[in-house]
Amino acid sequence: MAKLAEEMNPEGSRYKLLLSCPSGLSPSQVSVDFSKSHDRIPHPDPDLEDSIAQYGSYCLDGDDGGANEVPHVCLRLGLTDYRTFVGTNLSSLWERFLVTSEDDSVRCRHTSSPLGNGAVIETSDKKIIVLRRSNNVGEFPGHYVFPGGHPEPTAVGIDYHQLSNYAQTGELLNKKVTQEMFDSIICEVVEETGIPASSLSPPLFIGISRRELNVRPAMFFYLKCSHHSDDIPRLYSSAEDGFESTQLHTVSLDELKMMTSRMPGCHHGGFALYELMLQRLKNTKETSLIAT
Repeated sequence: MAKLAEEMNPEGSRYKLLLSCPSGLSPSQVSVDFSKSHDRIPHPDPDLEDSIAQYGSYCLDGDDGGANEVPHVCLRLGLTDYRTFVGTNLSSLWERFLVTSEDDSVRCRHTSSPLGNGAVIETSDKKIIVLRRSNNVGEFPGHYVFPGGHPEPTAVGIDYHQLSNYAQTGELLNKKVTQEMFDSIICEVVEETGIPASSLSPPLFIGISRRELNVRPAMFFYLKCSHHSDDIPRLYSSAEDGFESTQLHTVSLDELKMMTSRMPGCHHGGFALYELMLQRLKNTKETSLIAT
């Protein structure tokens, strides 16, 4: 499950795989421990804390990874906000917020590190959907990305500015947060590509990648689309959030591999997670043939 890997690529495209689930996990195989104890820890340097800009999303504290893949994973999640994200991860001083440690939950304990999401979507003719980000967006303008965004805490009744809501944290809220992780990626795909939810398969969680530049993590899902790649541009033309991107591409695996150097690191890592999933499927088929 938690196969650690680090790749050296062009600056913004470097990544580290924090968690790999190549068999793909459904909501019943993913759980969440959502607690204030997993929130960002203020940095001991008061001047560095004061540098955070005065401008919510979930932040990743860690996972229960082991050396081998298991059919279940638990994610430890806290709460963060855009102000802290801009003031830590997106700050020119972001490296000063890091702690020297091999443990990622320790290394990034002083950063906001909101947990993004991305979808690797296969069309009926086995093409992959990729967007080119607008030049007007704040992060990685003009880069190629998989459709995605981030889970919405407000969708499960969590207010960014009323941390008293943590009193509600319990088994029910944890289940709601887990379901929001899967529901939110469907919403992001529909809004960014125009593909109706009814044309998408239930998402499978395939892992978490973190870009090396400003240590932003993102969780990735695999989905199948019942539409042929020729249909996707027409659907994209009416996408609700189409302004965030300027182009949609449906590409082969080889073409996608050529695009990864122009992807943010966490999305390049998303491609690596997809490759691990494909390799797992190939190995499973070969084993079945041998057994037969």
